[in-house]
This record gives sequence, C-alpha cells and structure tokens, in this order.
Amino acid sequence: MLARTANGIFWLARYVERMDNLARLLEAAQRMSGLSPQSTDWLSALHATGCEQGYAAKYERVTAAHVVYYLSCDRDNPSSILSSLDRARTNARAVRAALTRDMWDALNGAWLDSQRIDPIFFEPELLPETLDWVKNFTTRFLGAYASTMLRNDVYHFTRMGTFIERADNTARILDVKYHMLLPSFTGVGGLLDYYQWTSILHSVSATRAYHWVYKSEVTPWNIAELLLLRQEMPRSIRSCLDVIDESLKWLAAAYGSQNGAPQRLAGALSAQLRYGVIDDIFQMGLHEYLTQLIERIAKLAVEIERHYMH
Repeated sequence: MLARTANGIFWLARYVERMDNLARLLEAAQRMSGLSPQSTDWLSALHATGCEQGYAAKYERVTAAHVVYYLSCDRDNPSSILSSLDRARTNARAVRAALTRDMWDALNGAWLDSQRIDPIFFEPELLPETLDWVKNFTTRFLGAYASTMLRNDVYHFTRMGTFIERADNTARILDVKYHMLLPSFTGVGGLLDYYQWTSILHSVSATRAYHWVYKSEVTPWNIAELLLLRQEMPRSIRSCLDVIDESLKWLAAAYGSQNGAPQRLAGALSAQLRYGVIDDIFQMGLHEYLTQLIERIAKLAVEIERHYMH
C-alpha cells in the first residue's frame, strides 16, 4: 500500500469517529443543561474537544448556542462535525479505490445531505434529530467497513484510525469530568452531584453498560474502571488499545517489521491497562494518569504515521 493511501484511510476513519464523538458529547451536554441551568457541561464540552482556544478567539462568553454552533457546523473550526465530514470526504475521494461501495455510499450520502443543512438544524428544538442523523451515519459507516472490507492492510489502518480517535476522546472526557469540573474544595472521589457523574456515561453512551456490569449506584471509581480498564466495554481505553495492538501486530507480520516503535508503544499501553488496578490509579491521581495516557496515545498516533505514512 502507498503511504499516502494509508494516511488517507487512517484520517478518514479518525474524522468519522470524531463526528460521532462530538454528536454524543453535545447530546450529553444538552441533556445536562436541561437538568441544571447552572450546568458547566457546555464549558466542559469545549475542554474535552480541545477547542477552547479557538472558541475564545471568536466569542467572549460561553453560551449554549455559541458552543453548539462552534462544535457542530462552524467551518472556521476544523474539528466541528461538518468540517470533519468535509475532511473525511476529501480523504475518501483520494483513496476511493480502497473503499468498498457501501463505505463510499454512506460517506458521500451524508456529505450530500450536509450541503442542505442550515445552522437552524443545530438549534435546541432540532438538535436531537440532527445529532441522531450524525450518529446514524457514523454507525452505518462503521458497520460498512466492519462487514464489507477485506481483512487486509486497508482494514487495519481504518480500525487504527477509528480506535486512536475513540481512545483519545474517552480519555479527554474522563479527564474533564473528573478534574476540571470538580469544585476546588472537592477531591477526586468526593461528593458531587449525581447527574454530573452520570453525564460522563451519557457522553460515551455507556449508561446501560454501566448498570449491566456493576448493578449498583453510580460511583466515580466504577465509572473510571469501566471506561479505562474493562475490556468488554467497546469505548473503554483498554478495549481501544487492544484493537490497535492487534492491528499493529497484523501489519508487523505483513510488512516484516515485528519490533517497530508503534508496536512497542501499543503493546506497552495495552499491557499497562490490562494489568491496571483502579485503586492504584486513584492513589496516583486520576488527572495525572489520564494526562500521561493522552500524551502517550498522541505519541502512538504520531509513530504510526511516521512508520507507515511517510
């Protein structure tokens, strides 16, 4: 495979996953703002996406309307939902021959639909329906590549793009909710409004999974364990890194490079989470642990690109 094809596939998958993550984050923020007029979930949404600087350059205050517009359809924001869709389609056109028909139809159909979307579709009354459209598209795209692609290098670069983005998103949401939203007088694991804790689960669509696994009230340490260490949770960081590690092993065997930097780093990260204990992580400091994890996931993405795409 040409390096530019691998790069196009990798980033196509990242942009599609980013759209899904943003839709779920906005959905959770809207739900929480309806429960509490003083909710800081709109601010946390900016922090979780890393968009606070770009937003601050355009707006003086954090308001629901401005945050929703900036994260959903603002073309000045390269990470907004519609900007991500544009970039995904640009990458898809460049690697069209590597995609299955179902993948292209899902992506191109969504892009054509987006040309008829007006900012009014992201106003409070229509926002849930619009976010459902985003989630339905991303689910269709993910299902298309899972069910129609040959299990070759194209498939594995697609998987890695998806799960690098998902792991980073889950880590950022956890970090924001546990650290940045905690009152200054409350330590991690202290008392905090129940709905603020459950907003973490809403952000990653894990509410039902949580109650299935723990069969108990929502607690911060269980949330952290579910989204960090539980292999059966498909949005957990461990699950994401296990998939990336598996794909990198396949590529290593296919390309004859068993001990490259991406393989070593992915293996170390996967093992760190496989043998991690949530009590030890809280004792170390969840924010410090997640900060380090986000940096190492970013480094892994860079090493994948450096090793295979240049």
